[in-house]
Order: sequence, then C-alpha cells, then structure tokens
Amino acid sequence: MELRDLKSFIKVADHGSFTEAAEHSYLSQPSLSKAVKRLEEELHVKLFDRSTRHLNLTDAGRIVYRQGQQALNMLDELPSSLRELTEVGIGEIKVGIPPLIGTLFFPHIARTFHSQYPNVKLVLVERGAKLIEQLVEESQIDVGLIVLPADESIFNVHPYINDEFVLYIHEDHQLAKHKSVALTDLKDEQFIIFTKDFTLHDFIINACKEEGFTPSISYKSSQWDLILELVASKLGITLLPKTISEKQGNPTIKTIPLEKPSLLWKLGIVTKKDAYHSFALRKFLLTLTNN
Repeated sequence: MELRDLKSFIKVADHGSFTEAAEHSYLSQPSLSKAVKRLEEELHVKLFDRSTRHLNLTDAGRIVYRQGQQALNMLDELPSSLRELTEVGIGEIKVGIPPLIGTLFFPHIARTFHSQYPNVKLVLVERGAKLIEQLVEESQIDVGLIVLPADESIFNVHPYINDEFVLYIHEDHQLAKHKSVALTDLKDEQFIIFTKDFTLHDFIINACKEEGFTPSISYKSSQWDLILELVASKLGITLLPKTISEKQGNPTIKTIPLEKPSLLWKLGIVTKKDAYHSFALRKFLLTLTNN
C-alpha cells in the first residue's frame, strides 16, 4: 500500500468529492481518482458509494478511513518520538546481574544512571553469571555484569572492576588469629560456596585444585548473606570478595587476606557482539565504564 494513495483517499473522504479534494490539494482530480482506484484494487473493496452526487464511504471505506488516519497520525508523531528518544532519553534496558554483584554495585549504578536519565527504565534480572551469559547471547537481556573471562567471539567485553578474595571465618576458629593464610592452609576445612549456576562455584573449586587439593564442601547457597550466616554458625569457612566485608555487619565473622598467589575477582560488562545498541543502552554502558 502506497502512503500517497492512502493520503489521497482520506483527502477525498474529507471533502466528499474528487473535485473539492483536488481544489484543496496539489493533485489533479484524475490523479486522486486513480489513487483511490489503486487502493480499492489492492484491498479488494469499494471505498466509496458513487451512486449519489456526494461521495459516501462504504462500510469498508469507513474502516480504511479510521485506521488510515490513525496510521498517518502515528507516522506524523514518529520524528518527535525519535527526538524524545535521543534527546530526552527514554526506553528500557534489561540488565543481568548475579545477586552478589547486584548487592555490591547495582544500587550505585542505578542511582547514578537515574539521575542522568530518569525516563529510562532499568529492568533488573538476577541470575547466576553462567545463565546471564546465555541470556545475553540469546538477546533476552541487553547487558550483563559477570565474572570474567567471557567468550570474546560472542560478546563485547569491557573490564569493570577487580577485587580480591579473602577468607571469611568465625572468630573462634583457630585460623582467625592469623594475619594471612595460604589456600593450602584450608585443605582440611569445610567450604561453604555458591551453587553450580554461579561462576564462583567453579572458580573456588578450581583455585583449590591448582593448589593441590579438592575442597570439602559442607553447604551451597545462591545467597551470599546466607553463606555468611552459615559461617557465623561455625558450619564452615568461605572465600568471597573483600568488598562484601563492607556490607556484612556480623562481628563474629573475621576476614583474613590470602597469601600469594592471591585470588582476583574480575568483573566485566558484556553485550552481544554485533547486536543493536539503543541510545539508552549506549548511555548506560558509558555510565558503567565511567564508574
């Protein structure tokens, strides 16, 4: 369907005749007549009752007139909507974040971004890092904050922040008085770690294996605060990023640095390679990389 034919039909319908419509437009009467005829042939309906001197819309004509006007009005609004999108900033961004990363960093990210772009909605999707990578790859979410490394043949990867792992242990534990510990000092301990769908599950196990032992695991959880509550209950020890110590307030839990080789928690921002980045997403990525 040609827009010019639809516009010609609406012009004729507004004036009730081809002659008057031609007088109020830049098109001739024959051109208007041909445009309406093309539209009728394309839609396989009669748009006007031509049996009277004044053209009357048929039932089909009334439907085409009503919906055609709506379509043209929407097209007229398109430039201003696009200006609003790029100048004012509207839209929605689906952000995938593991619960631990979300607790530590998302409030600051959201507050900073909202202060600059209050009309952009951030939709938080909390999943383990492994699933977040899958959701980004499948275009179900726009951006993910994950534990690196990530497959750079699939994702655009931007380093975000580095933190070091420390030992979280009950104050009554025999190691609590040490200024630092080596991973090998923990080979006989009961570990409390994240569940399998979290990258930190494999990260901790592999780090221990590199030091010559497989950790004995007493509990697994998807919640960092529950992990620390289990530590506070003397049910095991855990390795978590140092930043968490600023969030947890249990005085019975002590943090102890790890001796070299230290464990680094490397976080990154991932988006799908070659995927379209909306104005809002580009600004969000800029906020992340600047913070």
